[in-house]
Amino acid sequence: MPFELPSLSQLNLGVSIPAMSVAVWACILLLIDLWIPKDRKERTAWLAAGGLVFAFVVNLFTFNSGETAFLGMFVADGFTGVLNIVILITAFIAILMSIDYLRRTGTERGEYYVLMLLSISGAMFMAAANDLITVFVALELLSIPLYILAAFRTPDLKSEESGMKYFILGAFASAFLVYGSALIYGATGTTNLNEIFQSVDRVVTQGSTSVFLLLLGAGLVLVGLGFKVAVVPFHMWTPDVYEGAPTPVTAFMSVAAKVGGFGALLRVMMVGLPAFMLQDGATHTAWQQTVWLIAAATLILGNLIAISQTNIKRLLAYSSIAHAGYIMMAVAAAGTQGVGTSAAQAAAVYLLAYMFTNIGAFAVAQALERDDGTGTKLDDFVGLARSQPLLAFMMAVFMLSLTGIPLTAGFIGKWLVFQATLQAELVPLAVIGVLTSVVSAFYYIRVVVNMYLRDTAKEIVLPGESPRLNWAIYLSFAGTLVVGILPALVTGLSSSVNFTALMMP
Repeated sequence: MPFELPSLSQLNLGVSIPAMSVAVWACILLLIDLWIPKDRKERTAWLAAGGLVFAFVVNLFTFNSGETAFLGMFVADGFTGVLNIVILITAFIAILMSIDYLRRTGTERGEYYVLMLLSISGAMFMAAANDLITVFVALELLSIPLYILAAFRTPDLKSEESGMKYFILGAFASAFLVYGSALIYGATGTTNLNEIFQSVDRVVTQGSTSVFLLLLGAGLVLVGLGFKVAVVPFHMWTPDVYEGAPTPVTAFMSVAAKVGGFGALLRVMMVGLPAFMLQDGATHTAWQQTVWLIAAATLILGNLIAISQTNIKRLLAYSSIAHAGYIMMAVAAAGTQGVGTSAAQAAAVYLLAYMFTNIGAFAVAQALERDDGTGTKLDDFVGLARSQPLLAFMMAVFMLSLTGIPLTAGFIGKWLVFQATLQAELVPLAVIGVLTSVVSAFYYIRVVVNMYLRDTAKEIVLPGESPRLNWAIYLSFAGTLVVGILPALVTGLSSSVNFTALMMP
């Protein structure tokens, strides 16, 4: 039978415009940047930000349309819409953080913003992926620009080391993902997540070989995506990469990579494998126990090792690992029949809350950071409340939100995740989550103690302060408080997240 090219109506490109527009605008901006003078690269930044605003507006029009594009490989549902909002806001704030940072560190080049746009489009495609091939292509589109951005402060050795470590380990992770996808294809005969869902019963009925391929394939996909979201034991790259990369890149990476990774992971597990149960009448999936153990190990290791950190970027790196553990709690909860939708909604809200809080904390750290990359020790925060009371107050709110204190965004995210975990009857995991939250309070409050209860004779200056960076901090601070005080806004938004319709034959 001859191959026929799909028609435009079959491709249905309209619902993919938010992600497509970012990728296309990145290519156009690369050409426009050739005519922008070297000392006027701020224009490239604002053009990139304009592309993000356009994508944000279009995303509102395609929000929860429920349609697919690219012959079923891309889906524009509520989950896609919510994660697109998180990704685009993350990128906009990261661009605000980058403009003056690049100028004062002597790394102002237009391709920085092009690479960031390409990475953003990769994260958006991962969130909307309805096929394992799409997951892989989107993962590479997300990752390859990040490898370059992590090493963007060349010839700074830490930055070059950061990019190299991220690249080498990321290549291994991609290989695991491809191999796992191949095994799932071997077991089911398809890479489409809806068709995989329809094939699971047949695979389980066929017997040992097919079940083994599917189980091993799911495990390898979990390894590949586990690296991207930095869960234990695939977290080793995180502290070194976060410390060495330019601070705006670290802030962007800490959120965008997680959103894309968890978006794809939830898609695979909840659309493709929600009925992968090895025993008749079982209510728990075959992969739940593994995810349960990974979540528990991530919570324990991330929070315990963060206690010994003396650098704010490394502390936030281990904090990022720990927060990946909390989101993995929601993934584990999704493995219980009847809890999947509430678990996905909890994960979406957690990612939104984490975005505002974490990127805000990195922005404050950037304000204290010197041009040579120093100034990020915890001791550099000593006495900050006396010299910069507003900045110290906002940093304190970010730290309390990361801890999960009420009236902050972090509390709402944790509340929903714990609620989903208890609904799934994973009580031991919920207990571990609560206990590690108490542990995390120690190292987060230590930053607050340094700012308010310790003093220094020297006047604290802010080498990295700029009007644009201040706006990034203000936006993050406002988001942290709005989500915490008015949770109905985000819970109402997340109510559109429902995978049930997509899992039906």
